[in-house]
Amino acid sequence: MEVKLEEFSKECSCGRSHRLLVKRVLIESGAIGQVNGFLEASGLDQYPVVICDTHTYEAVGRLVVEQLKSEHKDVIILDAEGLHADEHGVAKILENLKETPSVLLAAGAGTIHDLTRYVAKEKQIPFIAIPTAASVDGFVSTVAAMTIKGFKVTYPAVSPLAVFADTDVFMKAPYRLTASGVADLLGKYTAILDWQIAHLLTDEYICEKVVKIELDAVKKAAEELEALKEGRKEAYENLMYALILSGLAMQMIGNSRPASGAEHHLSHLWEMHVINTPTKALHGEKVGVALALVCDTYKKVLAIEPRSISEISYKGMPCQELKDHFSSLYESIIEENTPDPLILINYEKLLENLDAVKALITKLPSGEEIRSMLKSAGAKSALEEIGLEDSVIEKSLRLSPFVRQRLTLMRVLPLLYKD
Repeated sequence: MEVKLEEFSKECSCGRSHRLLVKRVLIESGAIGQVNGFLEASGLDQYPVVICDTHTYEAVGRLVVEQLKSEHKDVIILDAEGLHADEHGVAKILENLKETPSVLLAAGAGTIHDLTRYVAKEKQIPFIAIPTAASVDGFVSTVAAMTIKGFKVTYPAVSPLAVFADTDVFMKAPYRLTASGVADLLGKYTAILDWQIAHLLTDEYICEKVVKIELDAVKKAAEELEALKEGRKEAYENLMYALILSGLAMQMIGNSRPASGAEHHLSHLWEMHVINTPTKALHGEKVGVALALVCDTYKKVLAIEPRSISEISYKGMPCQELKDHFSSLYESIIEENTPDPLILINYEKLLENLDAVKALITKLPSGEEIRSMLKSAGAKSALEEIGLEDSVIEKSLRLSPFVRQRLTLMRVLPLLYKD
């Protein structure tokens, strides 16, 4: 399956021109065999360097290295044990770069791709994406989700020039990774809703074409739940295509707004370990469980009675509570949230649009519907399954909006409820 990228770069009714940086996306059996030709045609075959970990080297890295025709080539194999997209992972790659490569080839899943795109941006080197699992939607993203000194940050990075997703490779990945990819995609239900609500309340830019792309991606994933568990090749390719679609949506906007909302903020909070002990859950697993909690919370808005403007009083960010929980990360949290997104809210506009907000929430699946979909996909659906306890729920919902300076309905909720 060759993704027709020109369809995403046409003139848009939103009034903006969407420019894609990725030049080719191929999803099919034997896709790896096309890598050499692309490198040669692009003039990037002088010194290619493959980046992988000890697991993905065995899955595909070795084969990629063997197939590279360049006499001057190299491979960097990172220890998969304890590997994270953080400053330590970046340092390990930089330590092993003997000279400047003509291109980096990321052979792995989410962590390898985030590390590679970060290094590619820092060193001004193009890179190629070779996914080993249909586990995340960030393969064609232009941002790198990194944890730097314990703080979860989304850094501007670079898009791959091409994606070669070999079905024969990513179908063999542990099924847990595939289920994680499904959960990550389902998270777009609330990510899109948060974007739509921010548009209603603050006139934040939104593109309906991109909204449709994301919702189409979610629909494709939801249609393949049983077929994925049965191991059907077409279902795996459709899932990878849906993940790529979501990544293209982010690329069209230039940030992660279409694919990341309150559900990702909960996941990021848990990854920072400020209210919970470390968990070995995968990114998508945390997003899926968080999604169900967010849906539970958002559905309660439907019962809120309209208020008068005089009843709304915003006292600012809960600085003492943030300081108590984020501790050494407190200054980073304050910096991230300056200016406070809630100062953009016009109370009169909020109340005028409450019915429109409720109408959007009505279309949102319930938490139980989300948990049912996750179970159908063989994905994690409960806090205990990702190593967390129910006792973190209240703090998670209250503190998670502050990990990003992004307006979500979760951030707005204190204005809707009476003290």
